[in-house]
Amino acid sequence: MLLATLLAALALVAARPAGADEALWTLLKNGRQVVLVRHAVTTAEVGDPPGFKLNDCATQRNLTETGRADARRLGEAFRGHGVPVGRVLSSPWCRCLETARLAFGGDAEVSRPLANLYGRSEASARQVREMETLIATWQPEGAGGNLVMVSHGSTILALTGISVEPAEMVVLTPHAGERFKIAGRLSAR
Repeated sequence: MLLATLLAALALVAARPAGADEALWTLLKNGRQVVLVRHAVTTAEVGDPPGFKLNDCATQRNLTETGRADARRLGEAFRGHGVPVGRVLSSPWCRCLETARLAFGGDAEVSRPLANLYGRSEASARQVREMETLIATWQPEGAGGNLVMVSHGSTILALTGISVEPAEMVVLTPHAGERFKIAGRLSAR
């Protein structure tokens, strides 16, 4: 009985209010947000093979065909909802760069603060501070596009406390004088 009550309570907490996704898409359509995206689906391993090299994609865990389709679907969702993208930053890992390029075109810029923190916890505090600075200083030009940051589950978790699935997004609203506000989570699936 206690377990059933606990599970029911957890289900209520995890439930998303009706229309939550559309409200987030509307927020993004209005621009000036920061969107953290976990790279799309990769091969089944965890972490990268021993001896991997950032400048050699053949030595890393990479996107699968499903992951490539998910990355394209992500970009289609942005375009379908009329979401303006002002800038795209990506972790230097190949799976993040490929996700960014398939979703948003070839304009992804490598950003070291978005690097993978899996197995690199010593870099966590520094990278979180650097990501917070990127978010706090985001000033879109012109029509007020959004900043898209393609990264890793471990890195997004360190920044937000949220564990995301491949190709899932966390939408952040920058606030002057504050860290940021988590507006919600989105999936293009």
